[in-house]
Amino acid sequence: MGRVISVSDSTVVARPPEALYAMVSDVTRMGEWSPENRGAVLAGGDGRVTVGTVFDGANTRGRVSWTTRCTVTVAEPGREFAFRVHAIGGAKRRVPARIATWRYTFEELDGGTLVTETWTDDRPWHDAAARAFDYVATGGTTFAAFQRGNIRRTLRNLKAAAEAGPPRRGR
Repeated sequence: MGRVISVSDSTVVARPPEALYAMVSDVTRMGEWSPENRGAVLAGGDGRVTVGTVFDGANTRGRVSWTTRCTVTVAEPGREFAFRVHAIGGAKRRVPARIATWRYTFEELDGGTLVTETWTDDRPWHDAAARAFDYVATGGTTFAAFQRGNIRRTLRNLKAAAEAGPPRRGR
């Protein structure tokens, strides 16, 4: 059986789609709800996040930390936000590679928004090589199973933050 290359989960949040989009698309804040990401730094520009915006994400898993270089691929306020992870390494040195795509969609519902987060594995690896790497990198599972848990935690934390009060202004 081939590896699972995409997982997603959804939650309903008692906030309008535009407010949730503003939170998620402010990539500097992602560390507030993600179990691995510690936030991001925009790689230039005027501070607005649009299609083509490049940012560096700071990540930690256990005692291991790394930086990812990402590019925004979809930026439709109130509807969809997505970015592609295309390099990984330290703060100064990154290895270019197809890694993953993260996508968030926002669907207005009566009294709230259905937020869906999706992770897609973009690695062009043979399944056996991916399984071996995943086992080591995740502590004994696949990235699909690992990311499914991360997505659940991220959505739970996003919901709690969004419903606790008005969203902060982006940087």
